Amino acid sequence: MRIFLLAALLAPGLSWPALADVTGQADGFPIWLENYKAGAIGRGLKAEWLAATLESVQFSARTVELDRNQPDDSGKRNMFTDYLARQLTQQRIDDGRARGAQEAATLQRIAAETGVPAEIIVAIWGMETSYGRVMGGFDLPSAVASLAYDGRREALFTRELDALVRMVGEGRASRSQLTGSWAGAFGQPQFLPSSYLAYARDGDGDGRADIWASRADSFASIGNYLAQHGWQAGTPWGFRALVPAGFDRAGVANPVKPTQCIGPLERHSRWLPASQWQAMGFIPLNALWPVPATPMALVEPDGPGTGAFLITPSYRAIMDYNCSNYYALSVALLADAVAPALRP
Repeated sequence: MRIFLLAALLAPGLSWPALADVTGQADGFPIWLENYKAGAIGRGLKAEWLAATLESVQFSARTVELDRNQPDDSGKRNMFTDYLARQLTQQRIDDGRARGAQEAATLQRIAAETGVPAEIIVAIWGMETSYGRVMGGFDLPSAVASLAYDGRREALFTRELDALVRMVGEGRASRSQLTGSWAGAFGQPQFLPSSYLAYARDGDGDGRADIWASRADSFASIGNYLAQHGWQAGTPWGFRALVPAGFDRAGVANPVKPTQCIGPLERHSRWLPASQWQAMGFIPLNALWPVPATPMALVEPDGPGTGAFLITPSYRAIMDYNCSNYYALSVALLADAVAPALRP
């Protein structure tokens, strides 16, 4: 029974225990939980906060199984066109237009306050929870504690469990509200606990940031998150582009290697002014060039010749929400599709 992860298990090439072994981990969970509580008190959390948050917490074998069996770990090659077909459905577009139109006044107000376009907020909302309809039914303290205990991402989920305890202790959420996804995200924007503490905002003026029940709070929180992560007011995300024949991609390769979000960011060229891309013969599809000095980078999500996009720094803010070109492009293209319904 593993209570403390051996460093050797983190070595490249070593596999995690088979899924069938997960249930047996439950035996050591109570001991780990007591160790966690002692450490959390040392990090400044109060005993009464821990008691209130961790009441009835249990090891969730299902959470650990899902974490170890994510699609990205399957070894199969995913293609953006396939992903987009699953995500950017006509139903999702139609729902986004209808729900966005219903909330247009609130969305436009929050867009003015944050600098993030209403359609981008709606697209995040739609991609994360199908416009607030699918928020997850896992008990969050049990899910987050199980992921911290499992050890694959122990430091991350220990921090998130600390944040969850603080949410309850500071009166920002009740224990009964703490339901969400198996991965610890919750509410209409699907924030992790640490993101909730840092970026959740009151959008309806009642003094609380209720991202479970309040659409205005959810919109304000999404807008604030993107604004704090680099969305540039007045700068669109970018567009799909035609690459000129014979284009030398080596000439625009980024000499600076990414240190985080490595795989997705390795698909990005270096930044060049929009005017330079235009001079090289790139052609926007169903879009206009931004201001000539706007920094833009070339993104080919599945490699050269498989579809190209020119993106701006605002696009990178979407990637901070979810470190995936597939996700960010799907959000951006959904936003373009719903935008006409949100205009005043």
